[in-house]
Amino acid sequence: MTAAAGARPIEVFIADYRNAAHAAALVDLLNAYASDPAGGGTPLAREVLASLPSALAARPQAFSVLAYEGEQPVGLINCIEGFSTFACKPLVNVHDVVVLPSHRGQRVAQKMFASVEDEARRRGACKLTLEVLSGNAPALRAYEREGFAGYQLDPSFGTAVFLQKKL
Repeated sequence: MTAAAGARPIEVFIADYRNAAHAAALVDLLNAYASDPAGGGTPLAREVLASLPSALAARPQAFSVLAYEGEQPVGLINCIEGFSTFACKPLVNVHDVVVLPSHRGQRVAQKMFASVEDEARRRGACKLTLEVLSGNAPALRAYEREGFAGYQLDPSFGTAVFLQKKL
């Protein structure tokens, strides 16, 4: 895909959590997502913003993909490696997907997902997983374009449902 007239091409890469510019982009983009209704509508706590890059850097199972247009960060995907006991291989959970409103509809997520998939394959992962709110139709369409689908083991038991219990 070519960049729109006057727009710079989108550059996508794995973030270095110890790089100050990458760390700032990560927290700024994640805070923008958290502040959006699709992300809950509440900005992240100051202590989360201050400690998140170093907390991620301390976890070798975490990686993030950043997207930049020139010097401007425009997209982020945070991933956490898990483990599939059925496959006896790692899996990668796509935990956050952020594209700034100014860059939605430009396939920024598609470019970031290619990088996520490359890193997941490098780690020997058997699959990518993610969660999405059922009312987020644009995100659902984007994820389906990338090959994500609901899953079931036995149709008589229905499809998988994501649940949480806060501690």
